[in-house]
Amino acid sequence: MEFLKAAVLGIIQGITEWLPISSTGHMILADEFVRLSGSEEFKSVFWVVVQLGSILAVLVLYWDVLSPFKRDRLERNRTFGLWAKVLVATIPAAVAGLFLDDYIDSKLSTWPVIAAALFVYGVLYIVIEKKVRIATRIHDIGDVGYSDALKLGLFQMLALVPGTSRSGSTILGGMLLGFDRTVAARFSFFMALPVMAGASLLRLLKHGFGFSTYEWTVMGVGTLVSFLVSLVVIRKLVDYVRNHDFSPFGVYRIVLSVLVVLYFGIF
Repeated sequence: MEFLKAAVLGIIQGITEWLPISSTGHMILADEFVRLSGSEEFKSVFWVVVQLGSILAVLVLYWDVLSPFKRDRLERNRTFGLWAKVLVATIPAAVAGLFLDDYIDSKLSTWPVIAAALFVYGVLYIVIEKKVRIATRIHDIGDVGYSDALKLGLFQMLALVPGTSRSGSTILGGMLLGFDRTVAARFSFFMALPVMAGASLLRLLKHGFGFSTYEWTVMGVGTLVSFLVSLVVIRKLVDYVRNHDFSPFGVYRIVLSVLVVLYFGIF
């Protein structure tokens, strides 16, 4: 039964990590219905480690862009430059997360915060898509500058609040900065790599590695399923953002926020 639960949570993670609907919010809500057995330390680590499957999916899909092992020197330099910009973009969230991790876990990982974030950002998605028009100035990922990366990192920092959505914040943030939709989506995927890897390492260092073989296997099942689902979702999202806006996701978030309030606040 625990393997089945891990698989279900892996599916939720693989879908919601990349769609602008908040993976953390959905995982916390899913825990109300799909409760993993085990210690609080195990469950805390599971929520983060399962994200490693999503990271691996990005590496597999974009290995030709992200791999530094290229024979051509110019291409190799471009790759190192891209990684440097990605690391710059992770600075705001990394610094804030390092100091606020305990506070976020204890104070912000609650249903009122998640519901509020889902609703507010749902409205923002609709308003930005329908009312705001920004001229596109970055049409290729190689045109992203270091200042652009740092500004995008500030948008990513907003996603430390559960219910916000890291991908939604960074993709829409990129569009507000003048990124082409596809470029914004791809750079958002790349930004997730060090952030999610760092969050996993921080959580493991915090709680230790002293889990049983069974518990590691449960985490492995969730991670594998997250990887497989992410492979599909990332491809679909890139295709979607080329010709569609985020308004439907905004509507989804608003509806979900209402359901969250009804479930936790009334029932």
